[in-house]
Amino acid sequence: MLRSIPLGAFDAAPPRFGLFRSWRNLVRLARIGLTLTRHDALFPFAGVPVVAFYLRFAGLFARRRGRSAARPGQRLAAALDELGPGFIKLGQLLSTRADLFGEEIAADLARLQDRLPAFPGAAARAAIELEFGQPLASIFQSFDENAIAAASIAQVHFARTTEGRDVAVKVLRPRVAEAFARDLDLFSWLAGLIERVYAPARRLKPVEIVRTLAEIVAFEMDLRFEAAAASELAENFAGDPCFRVPRIDWSRTGHNVLTLERIEGVRIDDRAGLIAAGHRIDDVLAKAAGAFFNQVFRDGFFHADLHPGNMFVDASGAIVVVDFGIMGRLDRTTRWYLADMLVGFLVGDYRRVAEVHFAAGYVPSTRSIDAFTQACRAIGEPILGRPLQEISVARLLAQLFQVTEQFDMETQPQLLLLQKTMVLIEGVGRRLDPEINIWAMARPLIETWVRDNRGLEAQLRERFETVADTVARLPRMIEKLENFVDDVSRDGILLHAESIASQAEAQAKRAYLAVIPLYLAAAALLAIAGVLVFRH
Repeated sequence: MLRSIPLGAFDAAPPRFGLFRSWRNLVRLARIGLTLTRHDALFPFAGVPVVAFYLRFAGLFARRRGRSAARPGQRLAAALDELGPGFIKLGQLLSTRADLFGEEIAADLARLQDRLPAFPGAAARAAIELEFGQPLASIFQSFDENAIAAASIAQVHFARTTEGRDVAVKVLRPRVAEAFARDLDLFSWLAGLIERVYAPARRLKPVEIVRTLAEIVAFEMDLRFEAAAASELAENFAGDPCFRVPRIDWSRTGHNVLTLERIEGVRIDDRAGLIAAGHRIDDVLAKAAGAFFNQVFRDGFFHADLHPGNMFVDASGAIVVVDFGIMGRLDRTTRWYLADMLVGFLVGDYRRVAEVHFAAGYVPSTRSIDAFTQACRAIGEPILGRPLQEISVARLLAQLFQVTEQFDMETQPQLLLLQKTMVLIEGVGRRLDPEINIWAMARPLIETWVRDNRGLEAQLRERFETVADTVARLPRMIEKLENFVDDVSRDGILLHAESIASQAEAQAKRAYLAVIPLYLAAAALLAIAGVLVFRH
């Protein structure tokens, strides 16, 4: 029995096309095709000749059923929802790819929520007892068998510990790993087949999309990973009164069970409930903007599934988040790139935006920086020229990703996940107050962070740290050299006179160059001292 999906299950190895596997997946594909046909949702494959031929008849059938009145993205979302958990997750992932399907379809797919019927409470009890090897009564004083939330991978029950603490208990669905493994096997087989037989689809990187989905699902299948993510996020916001993460009960957490503090609060999109509880809407939005900024820029570790059902406002006014199965990470270089890019767009410096892309290596150096500057202006002007409350940074990023094919830009998965999260955050903000732009609230934070991390003093500090690191490694380098000399003295190496002379000359040059970092370190120290003296 499959207990979990290994992280390396869908590595870059070529997909296998065994006879039995192909026959099994073809049968499933036929059933899936019927579902897509009923919803008139085969349009993503319209370029494939056999599908184009089939669509002539399927489209007529769909119109007779009255399906064509809905938008394409709505029809596709409805079909994926009917096909089950694995397809819902795929749709959620595809919602980040506005560069492939356009903004409207991506927005419709982003509304997919994996709400499923709950499985029996008795099964949840059995899973908990199996996980910890003891009766439920010895773990919880009380356990509500009626789930308060049910999703594709797990569901949540309220309980009280034997110590009297109120908690929420998340339990994996029975046999969920096997179900997802079957879906992922189909996706992997189909993606590999498409890349082999239909060259135009290779730009869409279907195999890479499936691999990303497999990695997300693999982490969600082990609730210890989710607990670790929650713990890291809580540590990053320790002492922050505006943002809170429920405490993890590690003694009642395992592979299939996650126990955390039960929270009380109002859903962040419940405007009437927030006002009734005495919260000011602009305060709530300011805290949300600040928390999101700190996650992305300060920490480089962010909650990547911030739909309204995962965000609450407690009695103190703090924002509390739950469900840490999908998290995003940004390294320092990417954060710098993102901050420089956003500030460049906000002030209308499109040349700077283009230079950042080229410096980061996202656009090949063989492309024209002037043409890319023009493309950035074409993206930014229509969006940033709107009234403040209508400006969408998520839409700006989505359109930026759409120029990937023209300028041979490599897709950046971490930025796609960030863009999806921005869509969710913007949606929350507009529901609470359409007149307030949540990014306008975050802009001073971004500009301050850029000044502190990308200004002259920050750059001098970075260079000094680099030089100091080089100097610190010199003793180790010398030690290695001494060990090498000792080995040569002991074992002996036969060299010609010419070789010895040339190596001596090269070593002399390298010795001269090795002194340069020391001069640079001294110069950097003087420069930093000068900046600090004149500043104060």
